[in-house]
Amino acid sequence: MRKMWFGLGLIALLIGMSLGAVSAWRGQPGPNPYTQQGAVQTAPMLNSTLTSYYSDLSQEEIDGLLYMREEEKLARDVYLTLYEIYGLQIFYNIAQSEQTHTDTVLSLIEKYNLTDPASDEIGVFTNPDLQALYDQLVEMGSQSVVDALKVGALIEETDIVDLQERIAQTDNEDIKQVYESLMAGSENHLRAFVSQLEAYGVTYEPQVVSEDYYQSVINSAPAHGFRGPMWTTQPAQDTGIVTGIMNAFRHAWGWMNGLAQRVGIPI
Repeated sequence: MRKMWFGLGLIALLIGMSLGAVSAWRGQPGPNPYTQQGAVQTAPMLNSTLTSYYSDLSQEEIDGLLYMREEEKLARDVYLTLYEIYGLQIFYNIAQSEQTHTDTVLSLIEKYNLTDPASDEIGVFTNPDLQALYDQLVEMGSQSVVDALKVGALIEETDIVDLQERIAQTDNEDIKQVYESLMAGSENHLRAFVSQLEAYGVTYEPQVVSEDYYQSVINSAPAHGFRGPMWTTQPAQDTGIVTGIMNAFRHAWGWMNGLAQRVGIPI
């Protein structure tokens, strides 16, 4: 009987949270509140004027583009693999965002007539260091769902640091804008993984970025993202009240289910 009343209480709270979130989201502009529960915003929209920009690339800039193309693919592939293991929605959501990221880098590779190093096959990489890293991360994430979420946060930290280094190595305006855009996306993803870990009662400690930088990311609002092909500007689209309610309900349910499991009353 106690479990039944607890479950009914959670369901009532869940419905209230879902409707409240939808109302707040549709009522006024601002950061998408679902981001903290697993829905992910991608990096900010790129400037369409970059279609006419061109600059000769140094070898360092070329190497950076080729590396970042596969590093963004690595993030996508790890998340797709972990989604197959756990079925946790955050991995699928962020994998879709990472697909946009790796496609964005590909747009620059094609613009400058470089050879794309990325394989179409999940978990296969031209760069041997990234191949070894992929294998290691999947093994780490396969231990438990908490370990998988920690792997996600670690990937985003690593991506941020690598992008910071690549930005410092280039004076090319379109490369800089792409990297800064991807870094904003990685910050959004890091917030989402940390939020999910908190739902499991886990406090995440940064492994790669500094504590000050980590705190500045976690305590700041998510950046709005772009959707669709690179170099185009598309207005945000209203997904509809029904879709909004369903998204809110799904993500709130995941949070409530995690809470129920931790207190020993699964629902």
